[in-house]
Amino acid sequence: MNESTQPDLAASMGFDETLGLQIDSVTSTEVTGHLDPDDRHRQPFGLVHGGVYCAIVESLGSVGSAAHAMEKGMLGAVGLSNSTDFLRSHREGRLEARATPVHQGRSQQLWLVEITRAADGKTVARGQLRTYNLVSDEAIGGAGS
Repeated sequence: MNESTQPDLAASMGFDETLGLQIDSVTSTEVTGHLDPDDRHRQPFGLVHGGVYCAIVESLGSVGSAAHAMEKGMLGAVGLSNSTDFLRSHREGRLEARATPVHQGRSQQLWLVEITRAADGKTVARGQLRTYNLVSDEAIGGAGS
């Protein structure tokens, strides 16, 4: 993949756009973003749905993994495992997220994502995403099977 065909990793599109997740900064060692939750993000008790946190972990970890993989000449990276813990409830107000790598290897990466309330800086959720570095487009979406 050459530079002109590389995706804009900071662009909110697809599921991230639907979710309302904004990617603020992207490097191969840190990704930041934010979300302003509204009614579409809440479960029946008025709290932000746990799946929202899982999606933030998946998105920021994937973007960071892809940035690292592409920096190393690979096509990108895809998620293998997402483990997200919910630490505090949250109803409204901006959520900020920061992803940093724990491990960046030849074939796999592990990223830690922390999600905090902007109002008080308290962590509401944290998760880790394990990804696989793509070296061939035949490995994407079963194209080689």
